Amino acid sequence: MLEAMMTALATVASGTHLLYLVGGVLLGLAVGIFPGLGGIVGLSLCLPFLYGMDPISALAMLVGLVAVIPTSDTFTSVLMGIPGSSASQATVLDGFPLAKKGHAARALGAAFTASLFGGLFGAIVLTVFVLIARPVILAFGSAELFMLAVLGLSMVGVLAGNSLTKGLSACGIGLLLGSIGGAPATGEFRMSMDVPYLMDGLKLVIVGLGIFAIPEIIDLARQNRAISKSASLGSGWLDGAKDMIRHKWLCVRCAIAGCLVGALPGLGGSVVDWIAYGHAVQSSKDKSQYGKGDIRGVLAPESANNAKEGGGLIPTLLFGIPGSGSMAVFIGGMILIGMEPGPALVGAELNITYTIVWSLALANVVGAGLCLFLSPAVARLTTIPYSYLAPFMITIICFAAFQATRDLNDLLALLGVSLLGIGMKRFGWPRPAFLIGFVLSGTAETYLYQSVQFYNWGFLTRPGVLIIGALIVLSLWVSMRKKPENPVEHEEEEISHATNLKPQAIFAGVVVLFFAFGLLDATSQSFLGGVFSGSVSAVMLAFSSIVFYKLATNKVDDPVNYDHEHVGDHVGMEDVQSISHYLFWFVSFIAGIALVGFLPALFVFMTTYLRTKAKASWVRIAILVACTLGGLTALAHIMVLDFPRGYLQYLIELPWPIG
Repeated sequence: MLEAMMTALATVASGTHLLYLVGGVLLGLAVGIFPGLGGIVGLSLCLPFLYGMDPISALAMLVGLVAVIPTSDTFTSVLMGIPGSSASQATVLDGFPLAKKGHAARALGAAFTASLFGGLFGAIVLTVFVLIARPVILAFGSAELFMLAVLGLSMVGVLAGNSLTKGLSACGIGLLLGSIGGAPATGEFRMSMDVPYLMDGLKLVIVGLGIFAIPEIIDLARQNRAISKSASLGSGWLDGAKDMIRHKWLCVRCAIAGCLVGALPGLGGSVVDWIAYGHAVQSSKDKSQYGKGDIRGVLAPESANNAKEGGGLIPTLLFGIPGSGSMAVFIGGMILIGMEPGPALVGAELNITYTIVWSLALANVVGAGLCLFLSPAVARLTTIPYSYLAPFMITIICFAAFQATRDLNDLLALLGVSLLGIGMKRFGWPRPAFLIGFVLSGTAETYLYQSVQFYNWGFLTRPGVLIIGALIVLSLWVSMRKKPENPVEHEEEEISHATNLKPQAIFAGVVVLFFAFGLLDATSQSFLGGVFSGSVSAVMLAFSSIVFYKLATNKVDDPVNYDHEHVGDHVGMEDVQSISHYLFWFVSFIAGIALVGFLPALFVFMTTYLRTKAKASWVRIAILVACTLGGLTALAHIMVLDFPRGYLQYLIELPWPIG
């Protein structure tokens, strides 16, 4: 073993290996900065370049890219409130408020330091456990994985805010939306209304961008100012590193959670950041600043989502079982260069395994260093007036969302989810609780079905299930015991005492109808096909009806009463436009894409917006639009991505009759 480790260390220290490793890191930085792309896109981009490469050099590029994306996607999460990928969604909750307060440097410094720690921790765990992890992983069956999904759902109580019924209902919306499409047990299509696009279900990248990104962009565009109130970034970089040291045990616990969850096939990065964030809130005596700019809300998910890469490589290397979508592409890359994941990597080819381990550790150091180096320049984006940033960010989001399935319906789905996100933000339905429900919906249903199929209901008595169940109960007990008298609403600054509850009641009524539709649809399915969606709909119909009743009967002093229009940052500002005004711009852009295609619509949208909203000169408009068009065209060419095509483009290409 020692000989294999030293051989691997010598390989990693070679100039060629370092060159390709840094190349993978740089590519990962570029991919991570663009919201919605993530590790799967980056790794897929790498694959065509692997043909004919030396296997070890190709492996260096793959590992460099895998290691740095969970670090670089923090930029947009902190600076613009847009999740860089599914693994950085929880970072938005406190990272973005810190940026709005002028503490972007501190937030990024803490995030990158925690990411470095988590990545190195994951590499150490991979080193130690590579020989002993096999029996541990094999001990986790479908029953235990189902309970881990339930553990993730238990975090909803922490993120529910002032109204538990609202929080549970928001989680229910996510669970039900996540169950749209084919049932895992029978393949029956649920709530698809015979629309082919919905038969495959909604994609996480679209839901994440629609729920978080568009509502925040519209809210900031209404204020027509920079994200940060301070043009000076101060000395927060060192403060962020000090924060990580001050909360080192929190980072250690979250890194351990990241490794454990990453090592379990099927869960991956979409879950671990929420589990880490929920743990941070549960274990804190003072919860008052979570969701408003608590640095612990940045440290916890960032240390976990980087550590999970080390954990994710354990089943990937030992069994060829991917723990996430990016690990599945990683396996494809290994096979492409002639390496077969499996037991041989802990036997005759142990030196290759440790080459991956050392490369992972080094890539985390290089990636974190580059991110810290680039941060002062990137962070100054927060001081640019949002009337300049808004059209660019909407353009990037629409481009990224289209890559989900490369169907124009991706943009219609983005619009629909964005409307839901705008309503949830305005009326105080916690969006993190919704996203946890959506992420865990498919996982929970699949593993529940498999558990019942394999063990009947006796799976509830399995030792692993009982242990995880005890952890869930303990987690909830700790959360309730430390719950303050006035619970914190993680998305809202304070309780709203709006007197006109009609808009809130209408939104709650739509939610009630959605659950009623889900219940009705479940009755038309077989038992196995409809039991999950039907159960969720029935339970959540009760909770959402309670919310609707309180709002419809004008319970002004109840915690369910919240309207962002009465307490938001825009209140009291002059010349603040309505939500519908900026929603019109967004809808018009999507309509333009559907009609004439992405690039012509982008030209018209950005030119018109910058001239009318930012009052920019024609010279500045020409430069900004040309840079955006050129940059996206180059990105699409390099990464082999597509632009949405409009109806008129297809019409022009149709053969014209002659004579």
